[in-house]
Amino acid sequence: MDVPHDSLPLPHLDARQLGAHRLTLLTDDALFRAVGVRMGFTTRDQGVSEGSFSSLNLGLHVGDRADAVHANRARLLDALGAPQASLIVPHQVHGTHLECVDDGDPVALNAARHRADQGCDALTCSVSGVTVLLNFADCLPLILAAPTGAFAVVHAGWRGAFDRIASRALAALCRQGGGCEPSQVNAYIGPHICSRCFETSAELAARFAERFGPQAAPDARHVSLAQAVRVDLARGGIDERRVCEARACTVEEGERFFSYRASGGAGGRHGAVAFREER
Repeated sequence: MDVPHDSLPLPHLDARQLGAHRLTLLTDDALFRAVGVRMGFTTRDQGVSEGSFSSLNLGLHVGDRADAVHANRARLLDALGAPQASLIVPHQVHGTHLECVDDGDPVALNAARHRADQGCDALTCSVSGVTVLLNFADCLPLILAAPTGAFAVVHAGWRGAFDRIASRALAALCRQGGGCEPSQVNAYIGPHICSRCFETSAELAARFAERFGPQAAPDARHVSLAQAVRVDLARGGIDERRVCEARACTVEEGERFFSYRASGGAGGRHGAVAFREER
């Protein structure tokens, strides 16, 4: 089936080394060329943190030195070509609350940052010059991009995925992004714990299977967050061709990504990030 000429290119993810420090980002160059949105998922490489946080830890809340985390975030912003003052890093609380950024004025931006600090797990942005970063170490990162250049960055742990945070963010993005249709939006699923490694209670697996279909719980004790999010997005109206997945497990690829389970809770956080440049 042909893709309409006025829509976004179909999504894909490639590893690119960007910025002065050659920071690796799983990103979509075609999206960047089309609407100026540089989005992506970081690995744990090319940072300055040490020990269990080695090396590109982006989380301030895990016990790493604050100066190392700020240096790592500065490297990420350099890779994006984004200003330091533009960064918003929400306080993630494993819920479904969503905040919106629709004004790039410094006062409005500080107000949005304050709201995000109170706790949210998804943030939509319709203005250029603002960077949104969420942190992960097994939960599912999701980035949505609209044809207008508006985007959303979403944290989908099992609670958020179960409570349909993906489709909530999709609907909010379409409202904020100039009234675009869900079928026009690109979705990018980043590295997360795979269904082989995500062992849960039988009760939780059954709840996922009931809500999202049997493929969301491949057996009685395991859950596929990616399948749950795919089903949720499809029910929200997304075109399945516009869902792209990194297909990398944070537990199985512990040398590339941080994993809470694999480290016993003693590791850092990689990121899902998006920024739209001025054009």
